[in-house]
Amino acid sequence: MGAGREDRMKEKRILYREIAYVLGLIVLAVGTALMERADFGMSMVVAPAYLFYVKVSAFLPFFTFGMAEYVFQALLLVVLIAVMRRVKKSYLFSFATAVLYGFLLDAVMIVADFIPFEGLVWSVIFYVAGLVICSCGVALLFHTYIPLEVYEMIVKEFSEKFKQPIGRVKTVYDCCSCLLGLVLSFLFFGFGVFVGVKWGTVVCAVVNGWLIGRISGWLDRSFRFEDLLPRGGKSQE
Repeated sequence: MGAGREDRMKEKRILYREIAYVLGLIVLAVGTALMERADFGMSMVVAPAYLFYVKVSAFLPFFTFGMAEYVFQALLLVVLIAVMRRVKKSYLFSFATAVLYGFLLDAVMIVADFIPFEGLVWSVIFYVAGLVICSCGVALLFHTYIPLEVYEMIVKEFSEKFKQPIGRVKTVYDCCSCLLGLVLSFLFFGFGVFVGVKWGTVVCAVVNGWLIGRISGWLDRSFRFEDLLPRGGKSQE
């Protein structure tokens, strides 16, 4: 049994965690840009930041989706620090990840604007592709040791503080984020007007976790994740 496990490990290709981190951010930015182009609704996590982007950019054209992302995550970080009553280095690294992702998202959004395809069929294609690609990005990021965005950090920290299963905390956070998106949509654009939170948001809420799990499982079967740069402690498989 031990020899068979070693053979399977040797068959796997090495993917360094630092590379997975960079790839994950790029892939996530591409998926988010495609979902924005489809206009069927953003994910429940991204929806509040997207609504800030749509509202503020109408008055300040230089305010981008990427900027809205890290500004909103900065607000979340303030909430996290207030609840935890402390500041950890990982919080700052998490915000740095948010800023890096914001720059990548803006770059991809510029490229996406040049995609000439229009119409319902292409919107469906963009939405489905964006949903799957976003799930790939999150799955890659879950295989790194580098602090993720504040979205994920706040779920992890609240789970530990209140001693609740991370899945339960994630569900509560997603519901609160979706509710905030609905409230902001009504406040910014009028009651009954849905911007950013549409049927695609509901579909994403239902299948996103399942997709991430499937893709993460495929990554585990196909790659052996190792550290490229030295860090404290041993790297884990």
